[in-house]
Amino acid sequence: MDDALHDLLKSVDTPTVCNAIEVAQGKRGFNAFTRGTMLESDPDGVMVGYARTARIRALAPPTEAPDVIKARRMAYYKYMSEGPRPAVCVVQDLDVPNAIGAYWGEVNTNIHKAFSLAGTLTDGVMRDLGDLAEGYPVVAGSVGPSHGFVHVVDFDAPVRIHGLDIRPGDLVHADRHGAVVVPKDLEAGLAEAIATLMRSEKIVFDAVKGKRISFEEFEAVWAAFEAART
Repeated sequence: MDDALHDLLKSVDTPTVCNAIEVAQGKRGFNAFTRGTMLESDPDGVMVGYARTARIRALAPPTEAPDVIKARRMAYYKYMSEGPRPAVCVVQDLDVPNAIGAYWGEVNTNIHKAFSLAGTLTDGVMRDLGDLAEGYPVVAGSVGPSHGFVHVVDFDAPVRIHGLDIRPGDLVHADRHGAVVVPKDLEAGLAEAIATLMRSEKIVFDAVKGKRISFEEFEAVWAAFEAART
């Protein structure tokens, strides 16, 4: 991803990306997005990058030897510190729907921000609201006070977050609405699709925002809007 596309994607919200993908595909039916309501640590936070993935548990203590768990934890951190940038940390909590362990708080957000990650997408728990690393958004499944027995199970493998399958290296866009995976074959044409989408929506906004129009006027506007998207 070049800098221009990255900056463009950072400037738009996730619904815009979803719509632009449909514009690029020329049809409705794109479904690589999260389901249900997610929570955002920063209402204005947007994360864009290639997925670095992992899975965790926290309900019960790990059954493996402590040295195994410690070695895996450090291997996880090494993995998160490496790879192409921009990157998004994507962590599935295997305890969902009973997740209780907040892996994402003041400590881990500052560590992952220092690794030059753009943010975290997780179906698990976050905490320390108000004290998370500045400029490091977390989109999570829930909020809770404790880390429980949280530990890393594995990393660098496919995960599922709120119904969205994400593989290592997938291009992820996420904000307070949830997350979407950009199809690899559309990445090169996404900027033009966003521009087309915005031009078409401007036709409607120019006609209706702060104004009153008749249905007959609206019919003409809507026809022009539909023509502009194709």
